[in-house]
Amino acid sequence: MTSTEAASSVQRDASLAGYDEEQIRLMEERCIVTDIEDRFVRDGSKKECHLMTNIREGLLHRAFSVFLFDPLSGKLLLQKRAQEKITFPNMWTNTCCSHPLAVRAELNGIAGAKQAAQRKLEHELGIPPTCVPLESFQFLTRIHYLAPSDGLWGEHEIDYILFITTSVDLHVNENEVGDVKWVSIEELKALMNELDPDAFTPWFKLIVNAFLFPWWQELLDRRDSNTGHIDAKTLSHHEDDTIHRL
Repeated sequence: MTSTEAASSVQRDASLAGYDEEQIRLMEERCIVTDIEDRFVRDGSKKECHLMTNIREGLLHRAFSVFLFDPLSGKLLLQKRAQEKITFPNMWTNTCCSHPLAVRAELNGIAGAKQAAQRKLEHELGIPPTCVPLESFQFLTRIHYLAPSDGLWGEHEIDYILFITTSVDLHVNENEVGDVKWVSIEELKALMNELDPDAFTPWFKLIVNAFLFPWWQELLDRRDSNTGHIDAKTLSHHEDDTIHRL
């Protein structure tokens, strides 16, 4: 090992000192590095993609955000990120937020984001793939945003927004998720007024402010008159390939 490689190794170790061992392991996952038009550039470790030193130089990666709704009540499932998380710990956010990986099944845009969403819903919340089939996800749009978590870590992502309606039993991975909550539109508005704004992840607040409530209300308004169920696929006309810079 050269002196430069040794110094780099020490720096890598120092940046992760004191964090949860499982979360450190996950920092080696290979994310999809893109240009600002969401075109594949290369793969990069989760750690590399989330260090603010790299983000300030323009490093950008692909992500997804799932909003899962109960088909009968119309309520949205929120999660509170576990305190073990390296970025944005203990913050409330949408049902599941993570990254497609630089593997064959997850590289291809919308289809890859859905594959990654299915994988992470099982990992974080114990929801088996049979309960969230790929064809049930409705892609809506993408957002491009940058947000620091602290002085060391942050996010710079092109984030695919996915809705899904399904009945689920949860088996929460406590290393990923600290709490869960089902909320109606009114309950979410009240919660966001009640809690400190810093209690919510920045991408969740951006999506709420730009898109969520009108789409959610339309989802409820399009409830099946025979079954009383809502279905995310009724929002397919909102599918938009634009990358919204927020």
